[in-house]
Amino acid sequence: MPDRTSKVPHFQFAGTLDEQEQQLARDPLIKRFAASRAKLSSDRHRPAYHYVNPEGTLNDPNGLCFWQGRWHLFYQGFPPEDTRQHWGHAVSDDLIHWRDLPYAIYPDPERCCFSGATLVEEDRVIAMYHGTEVGNMVAVSDDPLLLNWHKLTGRPVIPVLNPDGSKPPYRVFDPCIWKKGDHYYSLSGGTLPTGPGGKIRRANFLFRSADLETWEYLHPFIEDDHYTMVGDDGACPYFWPIGDRHILLFFSHISGGQYLLGDYDEGRDKFVVTNHWKANFGPWGPSGVHAPSATPDGEGGVIAIYNMNSGKPAEGWNQIMTLPRRMTLCGRDEIGIEPAGAIGSLRGEHQHFESFELPANQEVVLDSVRGDAIELRVEIEPGPVPMVELNVFRSGDGAEVTRIQFFRDRGYLNRGQREGPTQSFVSIDTSRSSLSPDAMSRAAETAPVTVEPDEALDLRVFLDRSVIEVFVNGRVWLAVRVYPSLTDSQGVSLYSRGGSSRVKALDCWQLKSIYG
Repeated sequence: MPDRTSKVPHFQFAGTLDEQEQQLARDPLIKRFAASRAKLSSDRHRPAYHYVNPEGTLNDPNGLCFWQGRWHLFYQGFPPEDTRQHWGHAVSDDLIHWRDLPYAIYPDPERCCFSGATLVEEDRVIAMYHGTEVGNMVAVSDDPLLLNWHKLTGRPVIPVLNPDGSKPPYRVFDPCIWKKGDHYYSLSGGTLPTGPGGKIRRANFLFRSADLETWEYLHPFIEDDHYTMVGDDGACPYFWPIGDRHILLFFSHISGGQYLLGDYDEGRDKFVVTNHWKANFGPWGPSGVHAPSATPDGEGGVIAIYNMNSGKPAEGWNQIMTLPRRMTLCGRDEIGIEPAGAIGSLRGEHQHFESFELPANQEVVLDSVRGDAIELRVEIEPGPVPMVELNVFRSGDGAEVTRIQFFRDRGYLNRGQREGPTQSFVSIDTSRSSLSPDAMSRAAETAPVTVEPDEALDLRVFLDRSVIEVFVNGRVWLAVRVYPSLTDSQGVSLYSRGGSSRVKALDCWQLKSIYG
């Protein structure tokens, strides 16, 4: 086995919070992170209130959890002196303001620390993740800020290969972990050749253990998945209760982030799927949503966060994290989704507009509403008009603009129906978002949404320099990266096509940076 000891400084921390804070105040990595943040802050497309790692590039979020009154976010970080994946680490009191902590889990014996999940117990936090070239690993921590991690057995607990060197009947890849009764359970991501014509389809393989060290393979876990695409895989799985049902969030290297909703048959240890939804409605790159990390919120919901891919070269950094969102069960097969955490704590200057008309086929420019780090709340009564749009990141001459469009009744019939209300579509059109020659093009991000005839269109829109996130009526979320190049691409306008409509209310808040 080659020596895979990391070249990144690695320190042992004390066992009390006060002592840990004192050590962090003089920690060389923390000082290095601060210097790197200061250096990168001049990049106009680097977000102000979305979490971005302090140095180097970024990949999947990992192991989101709540421990001793604080939220912890881990992620695949690439330290400059050893660019193999380490688990980066940030902590927050409110899910919005994040503070950098030293790298948490370092490679060795694995080549790289790939994705995984955490399980919070009363006296410790368990991390289960994929160690490349060796297998799935388990590490534990019990100190106040989760700074010290110990790898159980010092080797993979689910190896890539059998002891005789043969391949097992399952894939050893990104795992998640939960506990039922006296046993721990884990899913390992992968595929099976069970699609049409023997093509691969998403699979997640179930394991069970009494002690975290010895794991027994049971079977493929998911039943009745008629929703995912041929070719999908089940990377980055997170399996949690939501209301009185269960949800499995995962990432496909074919079609991106998504979830399956269903029932956990605990007698057979099977997940019986009844519905499905997407986190991205086009390819995950460029500029799209990538992989999830998720954890229960303690109140029947699930908190999730995703990384987002870049769509333009950047010096010294690339990906970012989305805002956290809270997912709840709204009906047997419907998930509600809203921004999570203390968003209100970022709000500064506020503008409010009450009830005004949008004349047919005329762009209404809101001259006083501007910004590239803002929150917009817009309620529109579209009536029967076929399309209304909210334009953001708009330059004064309209040469650059990102269009958020609502297409009334232009979608499919709802699943399981041959007649009745059709879905509408919400779309983020980025075709005119940037004049930069190195900003990569992307087809419109378009999601179906059901809006009843007498229901207002309720948009919550978050703009953050190169990020746009849109929450629609508490039921749908879309997000993309955009790269305005003109200095005045900060305007907002509205448009009602084919007939007049009415804005019930519009609010705009300037949002503060989380980095001071």
